[in-house]
Order: sequence, then C-alpha cells, then structure tokens
Amino acid sequence: MSESQYTVSDVMTHTVVAVGSAAPFKEIVELLDQWKVSALPVLAGEGRVVGVVSEADLLPKEEFRDGDEATGEAGERLKAGALTAGELMSTPAVTVHADASLAEAARIMARRHVKRLPVVDGVGMLQGVVSRSDLLKVFLRPDSEIADEIRGSVLTHLPITTGLEVSVTEGVVTLSGALPERGLVPVVARAVRAVEGVVDVQLDLTHR
Repeated sequence: MSESQYTVSDVMTHTVVAVGSAAPFKEIVELLDQWKVSALPVLAGEGRVVGVVSEADLLPKEEFRDGDEATGEAGERLKAGALTAGELMSTPAVTVHADASLAEAARIMARRHVKRLPVVDGVGMLQGVVSRSDLLKVFLRPDSEIADEIRGSVLTHLPITTGLEVSVTEGVVTLSGALPERGLVPVVARAVRAVEGVVDVQLDLTHR
C-alpha cells in the first residue's frame, strides 16, 4: 500500500546560515537576530556539522551576569564564560537526514527538546535545516489534494474499501460506506491517518 512519501527534503530550508567554531559571541547573537532563528549549526572544514549553538547556550552569559553561580550547573557556568561558538555549542549535534520521514524528524525534536535540526548527508555535511514550522507545512495541503491522495493511493490499494466515499474539510477526513467486517475499520483508519496533512479521521462506516 502506498503512503504519503513526504520527507524532510520536501519541507526543509536549503539556504542556511551557519557559523564556524571560531565565531565570536556577539556575531552569533547578531546572526540569530538578523535571520530570526533560534539556533545555528556550527561547521568545520568544508561544511561538516560539529555542533549547534542555540539561544539556550547563550543565555548563561546573562543568567550569571550578577556573579551568582551557586545554583548553576557546571556546564552552564562554563558557558557563561565562553566567547566562541566552539566553546558555546552543544555537541554532538542532533541532526536528521534529508530522506527521513516528517514523523521521524518530529519525534527527534520532541525527544531531544530542540526546535530546529540541521539536515546532513551520510558524512555529516550540512544540506539544510528543518524547523518545527517546516514540519507543519503539510497541514497547508488543500483538502482536495488530500482527498485525491486518499482515493488514489490508499483506498485503491485496499480492495476491501471499494465503494467507500471520502470527504475532507479543514484537513478532517470523513469516510463513509460499508466494510466486509468490523475488524477492518482500524486498518482503514490507520492507512488514511498516515496521509500527510490529515488532521483527524471521522468514520461513518457500516460492516457486514
């Protein structure tokens, strides 16, 4: 059965601002502000990602400005005195490959508590960046496009769904019709829910 084949490469930003490990603190802040991003990849050599410097890495400089480091963790205290991207960055970088699914990228962001992921190739060279907002772009798909994919790439590969009707409103899919048996209902629902851009699935199904 065919499912949506959206990958990180479909939604990522290809033009990426990055810094070298020697980039000074103030330059990093200026780039974050200029490009309206929350983190920058740190590159070595011809473009291999060696770390990421984020707003969170920079904040200890302000957090401990008054000299009260008693409650700070050791790593935060070190970053309070850091001057360059190489000293500030979190390493190894949390990255993702361009051919990863959007669901995989979303899971990495959630589990690692990051808002942006550098996209790298097999040897760690920077190809782009994918953000939370990029992953949400699939929900901008027109209802008609989602419906066409469900009819053409999902239901046609499930002979048991012959005769089912599909309607999509604001990303919410409604399936109506009859199935041969009750146990097939979750199978069909799961296949439809896997289509990128689907917000929810409403079932108006009967079974023999």
